[in-house]
Amino acid sequence: MVNQWTTADHALDYLARADQIPHRTEGEAVLLAHVPKTARRLLDLGTGDGRLLALLKLDRPEVESLAVDFSPTMLAAVRQRFADDLRVTILAHNLDNPLPPVGTFDGIVSSFAIHHLSHPRKQSLYQEVFDRLEPGGIFCNLEHVASPTLRLHQQFLQAIGYTLAEEDPSNQLLDVETQLGWLRSIGFEDVDCYWKWLEMALLIGVKPL
Repeated sequence: MVNQWTTADHALDYLARADQIPHRTEGEAVLLAHVPKTARRLLDLGTGDGRLLALLKLDRPEVESLAVDFSPTMLAAVRQRFADDLRVTILAHNLDNPLPPVGTFDGIVSSFAIHHLSHPRKQSLYQEVFDRLEPGGIFCNLEHVASPTLRLHQQFLQAIGYTLAEEDPSNQLLDVETQLGWLRSIGFEDVDCYWKWLEMALLIGVKPL
């Protein structure tokens, strides 16, 4: 697999299209509704330009946040977005590697990032997420998932304005059911797909008290 997210062209092309992805705001709205407004500390994995974190902070302006990404272009964008916000810490880190010791969090979120990892790394990252959540903490992964058939995959690409030739070679898509099973086996509770449109899905689990 080829991960192109270190290239500026690839990152900038995504940013140009991101706001035009159909139904994206619906999934984000469901995610926002499930992250407690009382959360004191949040971790955003694969933050990109900080879009999701900025939405979360609208109703949680005092929350301490750690934004993680490895793309130089994305890191520059998120640093610019939060340049005047001392409550946001930005960490350059490749999610292909284990998370560093960054403390614990009331909520861990991710938006269209984890599907770039190999399947074994996805599973091990979910365990690391569980270990870094406070009891009662929530994990919300708004994710690009695999379609069950090629026809449905092509339908999704057409709906978001891509062709098969333009598909991101960094994608390593996996079905919803497998990922929900991983979360349950790790120990998460209330695990479910809370929202879905074609290949966009919101997977949520809560760490037991």
